Amino acid sequence: MTGFGRGVAEHGAVRATVDLRSVNHRFLDLKLRAQVAPSLEEQLATKIRASVERGSLSVAVNVARPPGASGMRIDEAAAHRAHEALRSLADKLGMAPPDLALVLAQPGVMASTDTPEDPDAIDAAILAALDHALAQLQAMRAAEGRALEREVLTRLDELAKIRTSIEGQAAGVAEQLRQKLSDRLARLVGDAGVDPARLAQEVALLAERADITEELVRLDSHLEQARTIAKGSAASGRKLDFLVQEIGRELNTIGSKSQRTEITSAIVEAKSVLEKLREQVQNVE
Repeated sequence: MTGFGRGVAEHGAVRATVDLRSVNHRFLDLKLRAQVAPSLEEQLATKIRASVERGSLSVAVNVARPPGASGMRIDEAAAHRAHEALRSLADKLGMAPPDLALVLAQPGVMASTDTPEDPDAIDAAILAALDHALAQLQAMRAAEGRALEREVLTRLDELAKIRTSIEGQAAGVAEQLRQKLSDRLARLVGDAGVDPARLAQEVALLAERADITEELVRLDSHLEQARTIAKGSAASGRKLDFLVQEIGRELNTIGSKSQRTEITSAIVEAKSVLEKLREQVQNVE
């Protein structure tokens, strides 16, 4: 599923921003773009895996100081010492006394007011920002999920209707086989006639080979399971992946056993719908 989430958090003098970008992927493919300690990287990955099961997820982390968090101060004692040393040297060399810029440029005169970075504060800010980003990402993916649910259920309804049509067509297969075999034998043997018992035996054998009752029962079960899973709130992408494969298997078997052009046409239509369903299922968490 696709989605985007951004989280910003401050902890002390640290501001962390975490951006999450997710696109469709069969499994969870996590790409972390951040210079962080291995221990923090593992914490980030653990949080993400607990919230996201599928998708190619890109994670970008940026750490910065809020405006005004840093500055410079003048060490007046160091400035006096530098000025005296420079003035003394200038007198000896017969040069003009040093100006303020030269004094300030001396080592130790200007000192940073930055406080040392606190690793714990940085980690806390990043983890908090990740929580906010994950919440945004999940909200966006949830909205997409509702749209996907409607699409998946629509495709399952179409397949159920086709299955019902095939079931109706299959009811007349035995009679169709008997008529075809009888006509064929009549053309071959002519007036010699056909033994009714033998004809019934051959028809029964052909009908057994063409029987698709078990396949239709399993197909109905798979469709019902897929419908239940699609309506559920838990992550269901992988389960639906499996059921789509099983539905395809039953359709293939029915198609190979088909003795009626109407059933063959229905199977072609069902496979077209199934392919659309397969594409949507790839987007499901």
